[in-house]
Amino acid sequence: MTDITLQNFEADLLQASMQQPVLLDIWAPWCGPCRTLGPMLEKLEVAYAGRWKLAKLNSDDQPEIATQLSQAFGVRSIPFCVMFIGGQPVDGFVGAIPEAQIREFLDRHVPTGEALEAEEDLAEAQALMEDGDAEGALQKLQAAVMADPNNEIARFDLIKALLEDDQLEHAKAAFAPVAHQAADTITPHARFQALAAWIAAAERAEQGLDPAALQSAIATNKRDFDARFALAQGLFAGRDFTGAMDELLEILMRDKTWNDQLARKTYVAILEILTKPAVPAHAGATPAAGAGLQLSGHNTVAPNDPLVDQYRRKLSMALF
Repeated sequence: MTDITLQNFEADLLQASMQQPVLLDIWAPWCGPCRTLGPMLEKLEVAYAGRWKLAKLNSDDQPEIATQLSQAFGVRSIPFCVMFIGGQPVDGFVGAIPEAQIREFLDRHVPTGEALEAEEDLAEAQALMEDGDAEGALQKLQAAVMADPNNEIARFDLIKALLEDDQLEHAKAAFAPVAHQAADTITPHARFQALAAWIAAAERAEQGLDPAALQSAIATNKRDFDARFALAQGLFAGRDFTGAMDELLEILMRDKTWNDQLARKTYVAILEILTKPAVPAHAGATPAAGAGLQLSGHNTVAPNDPLVDQYRRKLSMALF
């Protein structure tokens, strides 16, 4: 349990919530219900075994923070509890509600033990990848998905690792539970759509492609888009991502809408494969001098990849 002040608000609440959910209990010494709720929350923090963290804020000592949170949620009384996740206040409740209701509230926001286990496996997998241990990383990714099948990052990394290891059938099996998300025409999952395109390229390559024959066909007819797309798929399957995008650009510069924009969609899929996701800001970060109180934490965007930026510009030039 941590007491929150203006001095540690950023580090011990906002940035700490980047690592795990933090429940802020806003109380006052004169508040009777607060004295009932406080010990109950402390007991639950222990019962949940580190899956969330309790922070407390004395509204008499820290009126600026208490007032801003009360105004943000339209609340005028205490005890008032606010859940912070990812540097943001996401939900709350008012009053000394029964323990069963508090547990219901926590269970909506706090990761399960399986989810935490998956996160640990995923972190270990990423460290192994950086060390060049692809086999060890693959085993950890498989463990992460088994522990928490809903962990999208772990599943994406697992399918990607399987495709990189030319294990197409295993990649397809790992992709099957999320295939509907990639195929959704209203809110498709961009990263899973990218994997679907990679799997399609790998399946086409597995059927057999003759690069020399395809290049000969293209030399004879620059607008033989079927041959050029097949060549791009072979390059995509072989992880020559820039080579594949170069071939797709040739199609786009001649016919932007060819085959229901298949060249553009595949090009975008490759960019998605190559783009690293954003990561949370370091938990020890502090606000700039004079910045004042902020109720939201700071996210760190993924560092720019010059290659990805270059090919995004090429796509933009081809389309517009």
